[in-house]
Amino acid sequence: MLENIEVLYHSCIKINKEKVIYIDPYKIDKDYKDADIIFITHSHYDHYSEEDIDKVKKENTVIVAPEELLTKLLRKGFRQDNIITVDPGDCDMLLGIKFETVPAYNINKPFHSKENGWVGYIIEIKGIRYYIAEDTDITEENKNVKCDIAFVPVGGTYTMDFKEAAQWVNTIKPKIAVPIHYGSVVGTKQDVIDFINLLLPTISGVILMN
Repeated sequence: MLENIEVLYHSCIKINKEKVIYIDPYKIDKDYKDADIIFITHSHYDHYSEEDIDKVKKENTVIVAPEELLTKLLRKGFRQDNIITVDPGDCDMLLGIKFETVPAYNINKPFHSKENGWVGYIIEIKGIRYYIAEDTDITEENKNVKCDIAFVPVGGTYTMDFKEAAQWVNTIKPKIAVPIHYGSVVGTKQDVIDFINLLLPTISGVILMN
């Protein structure tokens, strides 16, 4: 289920299945220019990076992002018909790939307000549901997510920490949990190891980022 999936850096994920998909491109190391779809979760610099979007987008790349980024994307040169704006709780089909949005926000921190309308994504490819939670705490909405693979922030400070992340993953019970949001802005490799050690035996913790 993880073939052709990479965590490139921090929370930047590349999925090369059916279509080439990037989620929150950041610190991209070269000009790939291969994205069919780019998903953006929110406007913070480590998730919405215009210079990194430039490195992955090609002529007809479609970008999916919260409504607040529409003006920036138009100013950046994306055509209106290549931009899909989303709200939490949306469900849509794009280039044959089904996706849903899940609210992403903080419960006890000021960095990601629920009122902002920021999101994580469930992307379904060939019946497998990939949930990219991105910058969130444990919420009523994400406690009810059904997925096969969960990409989980473990770094703390701006998101859930490794203990909270493990508690949440053990609640939703995906087959595989992949830690993200560590190694640069916040979070350490030790957080990742501790997170994996707290998972239920039925859940595989897999590190995709060096």
